[in-house]
Amino acid sequence: MTNPTSPTNAPNTRTSTNPTTTSPAAPASPMPQLTLIVGGLLVVIGIVGYVATEFASMTALIPSVVGVLLLISGGIAMKNRKLGVHIALAVALLGALGMIMPLMSLPELFAGESDNPGAVISALVTVIVLVVYIVLGVRSFIAARRWKNAR
Repeated sequence: MTNPTSPTNAPNTRTSTNPTTTSPAAPASPMPQLTLIVGGLLVVIGIVGYVATEFASMTALIPSVVGVLLLISGGIAMKNRKLGVHIALAVALLGALGMIMPLMSLPELFAGESDNPGAVISALVTVIVLVVYIVLGVRSFIAARRWKNAR
């Protein structure tokens, strides 16, 4: 006769779900890599703008400063995606806002009367790149939130 308390006769206490299955992993975000690309692009824009002003306007290097900060943020995002991308988007927003003053000379550029056309063009390209980056970042946050809520 077998013992009713023996493990072979014990009722099945396992749940019907398989404990080894896990929920799908979060989709990989392209934002850390995009942050590094945008940062590198802004460094190049700043250097080209500085050369275009014949090394006269140090303000043409502002995109390079923003780019270096984005490169640092991108490095952080490789280790801690959420923190790094949040820092990068804050830097991008401040960088875009910082380009408002140079863009005040945009009408003069179109009229052909600008004192520093290289700096104005550099600021314009920088704002465009940063605004596109911010839009993509916000869309990434929305997609991550939707994914999290759908789980």
